[in-house]
Amino acid sequence: MTDLTERQKTLLLLIIRDHIETAQPVGSKRLVEHYHLKLSPATIRNEMAALTEMGYLRQPHTSAGRIPTEAGYRYFVSQMMDQAVLPETVQRTISHQFHQSGADMNQWMTLAASILAHQSQGVSVVTAPHIQQVKFKHVELISTQGRQVLMVLVLVGGEVSQQILTLNEPVPQERLSQTAARLNTLLAGLTLDALTALPTPSDALDRDILTLIVQDMRRSAERVSGEIYTDGLSNVLTEPEFIEKEEARRALKLFGEPATLKELLDRTIAGGNVGGLQVLIGGEGVWEELRQCSMVVARYGVPGLATGALGVLGPMRMSYARTIPTVRFVAGLLSDLISDTITSE
Repeated sequence: MTDLTERQKTLLLLIIRDHIETAQPVGSKRLVEHYHLKLSPATIRNEMAALTEMGYLRQPHTSAGRIPTEAGYRYFVSQMMDQAVLPETVQRTISHQFHQSGADMNQWMTLAASILAHQSQGVSVVTAPHIQQVKFKHVELISTQGRQVLMVLVLVGGEVSQQILTLNEPVPQERLSQTAARLNTLLAGLTLDALTALPTPSDALDRDILTLIVQDMRRSAERVSGEIYTDGLSNVLTEPEFIEKEEARRALKLFGEPATLKELLDRTIAGGNVGGLQVLIGGEGVWEELRQCSMVVARYGVPGLATGALGVLGPMRMSYARTIPTVRFVAGLLSDLISDTITSE
């Protein structure tokens, strides 16, 4: 793309901001009157024609004003990506909401989806964090009746599993507690690989319980994470793009296909750093379903331990200035909460 003059940059950004607000083509008269520009309509028309030739604007009808192209939106995002900041009052409100929710991971995910949808007025999506490296934290063995024992396994990150074991013979609670204490000391903080490399315990009960712990942790490691939380579908149903264009409505069908939606998020943030943010405009030639839409997506969590993704989908003329800092802030907040949870284990 050709370098823009300062006047062309100003006009392009004003046109995009105005179109985002009104969903209407923007003409030279509107720019002069609404923004009190000290330029003649003829001069503005010439600059708009030049911006159209460069590929930043297009004219939907012969007599209409201009609207941004995908390239125009990309330029707009590149100019304000690092400048867009969430007001401190909004940051404090969001932080307060999360801290009120306690230490419940499901509540965090639901709240994140709700906040993203409300702040952006788009459709939000949040994937639960995937535990990338399963680590042992704690095991409890509780005698129930006869030969049956309840095993409660807790992993670093908060995942908990329970199962009823049937032993060869009844074992008193005192011995079960001693076994659990030995294993908790031996296995604390170990990964699945480290557990499988341990020497076989000489005590038969220790050996049996360790085998079951390894099996449980292996199942956790192989489990496809991934509960997906969404919110805000009603926000976009009244937008002109989703009323008038079947292509745009097709994007919303993604939210009824969790596997496809998760693949979209995973591929969009693949290789990106935690806290890194991606803006997908018009599907970027890859996602046909998103040709009339944009998505702002970020990765959150703790690298190497547990990460997830979150984002917002909306029309291509979404409010990037509001959506980008909201996605960035919520991703950072979730990362901090998960880090605190893991490091305090």
